[in-house]
Amino acid sequence: DTEGLLRIKEENQKHYRRAQRHQEKKEKIQRHNRKLGDLVEKKTYDLKTQYEHLANLRRTHILELTSVIFPIEEVKTSMRDPADASCESDSAMTSSTVSKLAEARRTTYLSGRWVCDDHNGDTSISITGPWITLPNNGDYSAYYNWVEEKKTTQGPDMEHNNPAHTISAALCYATQLVNTLSLILDVNLPKKLCNRQHSAFCVFVCVWCFNSEFCGENLSRHRFTRAVKKLNANILHLCFSQHVNLDLLHPLHTLRNLMYLVSPDTENLGR
Repeated sequence: DTEGLLRIKEENQKHYRRAQRHQEKKEKIQRHNRKLGDLVEKKTYDLKTQYEHLANLRRTHILELTSVIFPIEEVKTSMRDPADASCESDSAMTSSTVSKLAEARRTTYLSGRWVCDDHNGDTSISITGPWITLPNNGDYSAYYNWVEEKKTTQGPDMEHNNPAHTISAALCYATQLVNTLSLILDVNLPKKLCNRQHSAFCVFVCVWCFNSEFCGENLSRHRFTRAVKKLNANILHLCFSQHVNLDLLHPLHTLRNLMYLVSPDTENLGR
């Protein structure tokens, strides 16, 4: 029994010395992990600082781009209807008649049905200048209505202020701006605007590919609507990537969504 007790004591001493070595090794690993943790924390801080610096650069470029080349502004086109003044001065006009006339002015016959237009064309959004605008409510029916009318009417187009031309030009500029913004923000667009979009240089090439779809030949209603949907989807994707307030966005308001995206009030612009 005494010999067995001695053997057990010797084994216990060996285990104790081994445990001490493991404890030293454990402390060494903990010191190494703390050093790595401090290093990772420093690198994370440096990376965050670089991200903020990059975001500020992107924000500066975008604000310069939208203030010098692609200014987007809200244009007030509302004018007091002369009928309103005459109705107010005419004592024979009842309030119900005035309200019915106001309702009639807010109603538009679009695509075989009557559509209520709350904005009534009072507001539009301009891009690159006050003369190139899009309707605030996203109604671009003037374009394909003009195309359908051109199919039945022969002869040169002498109407230089045709709203279809304005809509086409505004959509071209919006497409060019969206492509440039995706390049600056390094955000891949969900909808392809051109099949050759494989490099940074091709982004600018693709601008003209897609613009020709709007500005070149007269598009059918289906092709025009499809192109506008692709453009609106890309704009919304950029807005989501920059955390634009969702309450401000509307899937049909092309330039208004862009205006909110590049606004100086957008806190996360450039992220």
